[in-house]
Amino acid sequence: MVNVAVLGYGVVGSGVVEVIKKNGSSISKRAGEEITVKKVLDIRDFKDSPDQEILTKNSEDVFEDDSISIVVETIGGIGVAYEFTKRALKLKKHVVTSNKELVATHGPELLRLAKEMGVKYLFEASVGGGIPIIRPLYQCLAANEINGITGILNGTTNYILTQMKREGKDFAVALKGAQDNGYAEADPTADIEGHDACRKIAILSSIAYNEFVDYKHIYTEGITKITLNDMKYADEMDSVIKLIAMSMKINDKIFARVTPAIISKSHPLANVEDVFNAIVVKGDAIGDAMFYGRGAGKLPTASAVVADVIDIVKHVETRGKSTWTVTEENNTVHINDVETKYFIRIKVRNQEEAHKYINKTFGSVEWVKVYDAQLEDEIAFVTLKDKERNLKALLEEMKGIGSIREVTNVIRVLEE
Repeated sequence: MVNVAVLGYGVVGSGVVEVIKKNGSSISKRAGEEITVKKVLDIRDFKDSPDQEILTKNSEDVFEDDSISIVVETIGGIGVAYEFTKRALKLKKHVVTSNKELVATHGPELLRLAKEMGVKYLFEASVGGGIPIIRPLYQCLAANEINGITGILNGTTNYILTQMKREGKDFAVALKGAQDNGYAEADPTADIEGHDACRKIAILSSIAYNEFVDYKHIYTEGITKITLNDMKYADEMDSVIKLIAMSMKINDKIFARVTPAIISKSHPLANVEDVFNAIVVKGDAIGDAMFYGRGAGKLPTASAVVADVIDIVKHVETRGKSTWTVTEENNTVHINDVETKYFIRIKVRNQEEAHKYINKTFGSVEWVKVYDAQLEDEIAFVTLKDKERNLKALLEEMKGIGSIREVTNVIRVLEE
């Protein structure tokens, strides 16, 4: 019998206990041994919980129990979760986590410690919830050189953008709906400002390129500035707007960003809607491989956690050995040094003069026209591909032109 302790009895932690209890027989058959949750650590009271007999507020009930060989950390954050994870690893207990913030911040240290102690630190559930992505990167795609990753990695923002596009709700109304349905927290900042997706692309990039990518160096922009009018322009372009996390290898460095992007309706990510996530991995041998499913939720995330537990019990040795090389210098490419296209909306005083100025300054742009009375004082266009620093300089220069009142919005255009 393999005894497991769960740290944190919140949504994911309680889901892990539920999955192991509910599917105990089939899980044990797949693992080759019976798996039991022996202790659940949480400082809160759960008077109505069906798991009273295994709940404890004393951490020593977990760490001093030599019969517990696997610790599941679902506390979240980088405070006590970090200290408990280190302590478990030093006691030669395997650790499985869904904590993306901890992995993105202290992943190299914890992976190295696990390797030194001869145990595993696994985190399939930290990215994509129930979508199997980390396991394929370590196993199925191991023969490939990964050239790039592009994904919709946050279900909350994808739900909001879907509601704006499909139902015509503005951002504030769509966000309130996400909160009412339990898809967004009372404080949704981590989701709507892109921080959640940023940590996830940092983890995926670190695995794909076997080199630690610090999320603090990733340019991140949320969806709070996206409007229904932006959606109208995107539709006119036969496109949609998504919050896209992406990374790629550029020479010996890594470029990553999280931003809203206009993507063609023919793009494989365009039809990923509501709370679903999808990740496209580009390998030199396999080409494009797409992973799709529910990116969050109690049971989908718990299933990914339990899958890691099963791997440990089965002694799967093909992953968990990476320690992610940590470079002394910043190993990321600054967004200003990477080429892209901008979709630009501007309010104008004089349409003819503004058109002349833009054609002269930006070159052969693609004009986008939406026939809407509310947008009669606007013009919109897509730039040629250029480095971000050059496009930003042209935008700054445009602010001083008399025929132009203001820049309404700027959204990157993602090419297939």
